Amino acid sequence: MTDQYEDALTWLSWNAAAPASVLLRLLKHGDRSLRKYVAQRKDLPPEVVEAILADPDPHLRMDFAESWNADPAQRARLVDDPLWKVGFLIAAGPLTYRTGVEPMPDWAYERLLAHPDERVRHEAAVSPTIPAHVLAGLADHADRVFRRASCRAWDRLPQSARQALLQDEDLEVRQAAALYVCHEDADRTAWLVESLGDSWRVADVLRTARLGRDLAERLVAADEHPSAVAANPGLPPDLVRRLAVHPDPHVRLVVSARAELTERERAAIDYFVEPEARLSPLEWVWAAREDADVLRRCATSAHLWLRRSAAVCPGLPPDMAELLARDEDFAVRLLLCEFHPEPPPELLLDLYLNGEHRAVKMLISNPRFPTAGLAARFADSTDPERRRLVLRDPALTPEFLDRLSREPEMTGPAARDPRLPLARLRELLADPEPVSAAAGNPALPAEDMHRLLDRAGVPA
Repeated sequence: MTDQYEDALTWLSWNAAAPASVLLRLLKHGDRSLRKYVAQRKDLPPEVVEAILADPDPHLRMDFAESWNADPAQRARLVDDPLWKVGFLIAAGPLTYRTGVEPMPDWAYERLLAHPDERVRHEAAVSPTIPAHVLAGLADHADRVFRRASCRAWDRLPQSARQALLQDEDLEVRQAAALYVCHEDADRTAWLVESLGDSWRVADVLRTARLGRDLAERLVAADEHPSAVAANPGLPPDLVRRLAVHPDPHVRLVVSARAELTERERAAIDYFVEPEARLSPLEWVWAAREDADVLRRCATSAHLWLRRSAAVCPGLPPDMAELLARDEDFAVRLLLCEFHPEPPPELLLDLYLNGEHRAVKMLISNPRFPTAGLAARFADSTDPERRRLVLRDPALTPEFLDRLSREPEMTGPAARDPRLPLARLRELLADPEPVSAAAGNPALPAEDMHRLLDRAGVPA
């Protein structure tokens, strides 16, 4: 790819309106990044998918295997790929951010679990996308990795299979099974703590499992995993009080956020939440994420951790969402915008413009981000960030867009707007040096896309 057309072709590969004929030509280009952009697009036409699956370049097939946009049934067609790495990536499933991936058809997992390469088989067994009913069929498998994976389908296993896994000859299988019963079995918890030794999983067990009195007293006396023990919902009240005055401020913070405490009891604990502290949502709050009464109690609490936890819960009542939208804590407001199904539009705009956290720039993709009236509000702004918001106004006229496209700082964003007059779009595209972004405009006719490919020397 020549430097002159590199950016333009990249924008073209992202163009949502690019037809199959354009995408197929882009696949003929020698630049691997460009081919990857095409392979991982949304809603690929069938003929483009066929070309990718049949392409001799394994990297292209691997890119498609990792695509979170690919149809799972189409990804499944690569399970028998001659290159084991392709099968491994298919088994692992796409990596996504705060979203899930639909599973492939059952037959695909069955083939992967029987793959000739052990690496692929084991990756399929631990894949986050493999359905529980497929995992449930692995409880008596000869491979211990499969048996261990089957524990993730615990609720689907018959009692006989559960007992067999709890008594399995392999220690790791027994541990995996015990994790699903330790919340109701104090003896199993004690065994897990002993058998896991120095594993990081001990702390996870102690946060939620049932603790016998002897074990709880020993842990508190020995000061072992005090933060995890302090979070355990079944910890006896006298041990809670002992940890409430622990010398470690984080332990005191964990105690102060326990579910059973009153606001007065929380306030009596010497705790402090750093404004920049990264706190995961409290498990007991998340468990009550659809309980309006619990969420009201958390949203109106003086405790910052409770309010942050309430902000991520979809069942937060509208009046409580309005309350948290005015919260003095930036993280509360940001979490509300990121997770609540109906965040206040003006809060989205305020955080986008004034927040310093990198996550605020993603808020513009929220469907409730305001659009109407942005031109009137920011047309005369000297701030480039505010000025670019003008383009989101649905009432913006093509004539005004043409004017914006002639401002150096606005040329690129305006070039991608489908309302830009075609004559101006073609004018920008004729000189790819300053505005390659014009190639990403969905209003660009297919013939113009092909002319760009011709100029860039991409085979027809």
